[in-house]
Amino acid sequence: MTIFTTHPTLRWSAPVAAAVLLGGGGMALRSASATGAADLQPLTAKQLLVKVQQARVEGLSGTIVENADLGLPALPISGGGSGSSKLSSLLSGSHTMRVWTDGSERIRLSLLGTLGESDVIRNGNDVWLWSSADHSATHLTLPDRGGAPGGGHMRMPAPSGMAMTPQQLATHFLSAVKPSTKVTTNNTTTVAGRSAYELVLSPRSSGSLISSVRIAVDGTTHVPLRVQVLSTKATKPAFEVAFSSVDFGKPDAAQFRFNPPPGTKVERQRLSGLTMRGMPGGHAASHPNPMAQLKKGAVGKHGAATMPGARPQIVGSGWTSVVKVPMSSQMLKGLGGSHGAKGPGPGGESISAAQFLRNLPHVNGAWGSGRLLQSNVVSALLTDSGTLYVGAVTPKVLYAAAGK
Repeated sequence: MTIFTTHPTLRWSAPVAAAVLLGGGGMALRSASATGAADLQPLTAKQLLVKVQQARVEGLSGTIVENADLGLPALPISGGGSGSSKLSSLLSGSHTMRVWTDGSERIRLSLLGTLGESDVIRNGNDVWLWSSADHSATHLTLPDRGGAPGGGHMRMPAPSGMAMTPQQLATHFLSAVKPSTKVTTNNTTTVAGRSAYELVLSPRSSGSLISSVRIAVDGTTHVPLRVQVLSTKATKPAFEVAFSSVDFGKPDAAQFRFNPPPGTKVERQRLSGLTMRGMPGGHAASHPNPMAQLKKGAVGKHGAATMPGARPQIVGSGWTSVVKVPMSSQMLKGLGGSHGAKGPGPGGESISAAQFLRNLPHVNGAWGSGRLLQSNVVSALLTDSGTLYVGAVTPKVLYAAAGK
């Protein structure tokens, strides 16, 4: 067992690091009128933020294109490659997803690949996770809240806490910024054939690998249509999620009904005592990632599951926040083994997590020594003493966190 098995969320840390690590931040508004589209009324940043917060859309369907150019080395995880239907492939290349929503209790996301697809479907209290490539499905049953069918205030998470739509990613950024962030409006733009405003979030302090986050907001519904994460190391977006087409009408109810194909291996789980964060159109609730609780043992098959690993801690705040993860002995033992997740080596051969780790540069300082991974938007440090530090920050910030 490797770290990628025991803590699958680390697989997604690169594309969502900025969203997750802004938890201690906040916003300071600077007014600037949007210009460039005759059909849109000029709005200040504050006015536009209010409209985004008040936006309510009952129905929506569309096609989403995700592009990732993170500058990561080849990672030892399965399902990579452009066009793959495996969720792990979202770390690089371009991918296409379809989304359907009808209120907060009927939601479907489909990641389309050349050889299959992966789906996340919620219909009331039923949630299905489906992989055509693996011929497997997980059926989650959500608990009732206040006696209301579908759970009332409950929302469905994305797999492994990953933000997969413009609405989800925008919600992460906009709900987690404070005075460490400058928020302005830029010129208006066009996304999926629709006129849109653009919000620009920028860090006020140095040390972040993110230069800005740009959120395109639909001029009529005020729903986020595109989110771009720009790195200090590159001119084009390191990560982008955008609608290529969108329809704000209610989709057919058949889109939310799922029957496992013959021969599908089905795992059934029941969630209890959880409140979830929304998919498109949803609102934040008390627990952002029930899938994380599943891994930590709060949920499992028929209500019981356990997973090793210490609770992560946050060091610092705002754009320079760092996640500190004390590694369990089992996780460290897995990293040292030859089994587990595989990935392409320099010559295209498969390498284990241990080999991948050994290929990373060895660094040292007053804080100790360890292995360093760098990309355009995220850095990770695994110390020789067994602690992992991850952030959308420069190595210098990681070293400072490791020295505390």
